[in-house]
Amino acid sequence: MATLRSLLPSANALIVFEAAGRLGSFTRAAEELGISQAAVSFAIRKIEAELRTPLFRRQHRSVALTEAGKRFHADVALGLTYIRKSAEDLTAGADRHVTLSASTAFASFWMLPRLARFRADLPGIDLRIQTSDRDLDLVAESLPLGIRVGPAGSWPGCEDAVLAEEEITPIVAPAYVEQFGCPASAAEFAEHRLIHLEEPFRPTADWDDWFAGQGVPPPSGDRGLLINDYVLVVQAVLGGQGIALGWRHLIDPMVETGLLERVSDHVLQTGLAFRVVWPADRDIGANARRVRDWLLSGVAA
Repeated sequence: MATLRSLLPSANALIVFEAAGRLGSFTRAAEELGISQAAVSFAIRKIEAELRTPLFRRQHRSVALTEAGKRFHADVALGLTYIRKSAEDLTAGADRHVTLSASTAFASFWMLPRLARFRADLPGIDLRIQTSDRDLDLVAESLPLGIRVGPAGSWPGCEDAVLAEEEITPIVAPAYVEQFGCPASAAEFAEHRLIHLEEPFRPTADWDDWFAGQGVPPPSGDRGLLINDYVLVVQAVLGGQGIALGWRHLIDPMVETGLLERVSDHVLQTGLAFRVVWPADRDIGANARRVRDWLLSGVAA
């Protein structure tokens, strides 16, 4: 019994045959497929030899399908249509999912509050937020987008654009203020319970930097509460456990709604920025580009 492989011409030959039969011309088929007219003629002759049936009547400036050719062409065209549709669906499904690599803090305080707006603006895209303790290499991990902090050009093989400048200000919960009051000066911060972020993998500004920006020596002795995750830092502040440093692009919405209060007019500006980063030498896909542009747009901000 003959196998399907021995009966059927190659997929490339069937594509050539479909184009030639649909266009009624080997020349026009060659132009559409980007190959030579001789390559089209060779492919058709090969199919006819394998099937032992003439598929075209050669005329002076055109070709016409024989009756056998018409039947075969109808089946080939239908089959290729199904295959193309299935391939397009698979490709669209793969491109529909866009992965964004970010810190837990960014995912929790920046992205999640904007998800409803994201879905309204980009309804055809499924966003996957991938958080990790340390920043992943987008190129090595084949990730299309990441949120990173640093100077421009800090990520080899990637391009980047500014999402938000790094601006830091002390924050506190109203419950803490009611019980302990607010420090009236930078020096008085040393008399309050300070919550410290001890970031294990990402270099980050701390209370020493904030005091230095005020020209005040940092407190010595007991450093207060030390936490290695910024989400937990903010939760501790919301629970009235003390004063912490707040990254404005993350905490401003909570300040605006009254969940948090700023405790000082001084804003520490590090000169760094939070940036959207993407691989430079790889096509990240149309949907990933749409997500990138959305992140950088005034709508997202």
